[in-house]
Amino acid sequence: MQHNPGFLNLVNDAKSRVKEIDIEGYKKMVAAGDPHILVDTREDREWDSGHVAGAVHMSRGIIERDIETKVADKETKLVLYCGGGFRSALVADNLQKMGYTNAISLDGGWRALKESGLPLE
Repeated sequence: MQHNPGFLNLVNDAKSRVKEIDIEGYKKMVAAGDPHILVDTREDREWDSGHVAGAVHMSRGIIERDIETKVADKETKLVLYCGGGFRSALVADNLQKMGYTNAISLDGGWRALKESGLPLE
């Protein structure tokens, strides 16, 4: 997907402040049993077409509104994914501003997850 320059500037600014993990790092985290919550930040229609088994769905449009109800402990490790790692970086940045100390954006997002060998639904 070709993204607009203003959007890319916003994402790159967010990425300068957030933690990111690639698919190999995430697979190692899962294999090691590292406790975390995997959060799909894509839109409803994207979630409905397929997602990682066990992921929690909170789209970018509602996560800031609902996260404190769903995940009260702001030190919980949250691995966020979207289609490719752009929207999840924006979400991670906002969650950090809300006091979440371990929000991580998954670089490569759903595209990488589909080919990762992890179980999908």
